[in-house]
Formats: sequence, structure tokens, C-alpha cells
Amino acid sequence: MGHAGMAAAAVRYLRSVGAAAEREPVEVLPRPELRCVGEDERAPVGQAEFRRVLGNFATGVAVVTAPSADGAGSPAGFACQSFSSLSLDPPLVAFMVGRTSTTWPRIARAGVFCVNVLSAGQGELCRAFAVSGADKFAGVVYDAAPVSGSPRLAGTLAWIDCTIHAVHTGGDHLIVVGRVEALGASDGDEAPLLFHKGRFL
Repeated sequence: MGHAGMAAAAVRYLRSVGAAAEREPVEVLPRPELRCVGEDERAPVGQAEFRRVLGNFATGVAVVTAPSADGAGSPAGFACQSFSSLSLDPPLVAFMVGRTSTTWPRIARAGVFCVNVLSAGQGELCRAFAVSGADKFAGVVYDAAPVSGSPRLAGTLAWIDCTIHAVHTGGDHLIVVGRVEALGASDGDEAPLLFHKGRFL
């Protein structure tokens, strides 16, 4: 069962419990302090070993895009392998981005984004969006996502059009939560682009 299936099962269970018995109000927990990990809190795990071990987890690959915040500049986009569905009700997704990213501030200013799920044949497109400072959209075919106007790249397996719902800190990364406004998928059966042990599959 995938993430969406598990979320749907959880929603059905919670609704059945609510219908069967009157639930008492749930006390809201205080929001945790948002901060980075302190030097004295670091686990004794080297970065190289961390990457080596976590590299065994295969992930899909996406390109997160956003329109120009003022409508006059170029759009923004970056390659992302840390994307996930998060909630079915309301529909939320999440991606992680490095705190030092130069693209993230542009997406934050736009307040919206589109996740473009790449197909197996789009490895070169992914590499183009992984480069910093270049014109990432040069020669790239795209149209505007229906709600946000973010670039919706041609030839992808799926697209998810979002508004920024929340942003949380997570060590040297930010956890960006998006509320899904529109989405769609291709009708074909092409395989997804996967990343495993530092290379595309």
C-alpha cells in the first residue's frame, strides 16, 4: 500500500471512530521551537557514511518549479529527490530543500510551486535543473500550471500544482509543505526516473 493508500485508510478509520462515538476534544500540543541542530547535539555519524547508507534508498526524481514572483523575471526551478505525499485530507505534499539553495528564496517569494515528476527518459533534464546559476529553462518545453502559473514541464509522468502551506526547519534543510490545488498524470505507461546510490536507474 502506497502513501496515498495508507492515508486514505487512516482517514476512513478516523471517520468511522468519530461516527461511532463522540470524541473528546484533542488538546493541541505546543509548536516545537524551530532551530538547527546545535554543535553539541551532533550524532557520531560521518557525512560520507550517512550518504553511503541512505543512498541505498531509491527515490523518484522531480523538478520543482515556480513562476517569477514579479512576473517580469525568469521562472525558478530545481531538481529534487526528496518529495513525498503528506496528507490526503487536506491534500498536502512536501519536499525538502537545502537552506543554502539560491533557488528556494525565489520559490518562497512566488508563494506557489509545481512538482514535475520525471520519467525514465528525462535524466538530462534533471541534470540541467541540478546546475546552479545556469539558465535552466533554456530549450525546455513547458506551459503554465492551471492555478499557480508555475512551469509545467512537457513529457513528465505527473504534475502537482501547489500553494505554499507551511515551512519548517530540518537541520541544514527546510521542509516545505504545499497544499495541492490541481494535479494530473500522463496517460502513458513510461517508467519513472529513479535515483539510487548516486546514479539514475
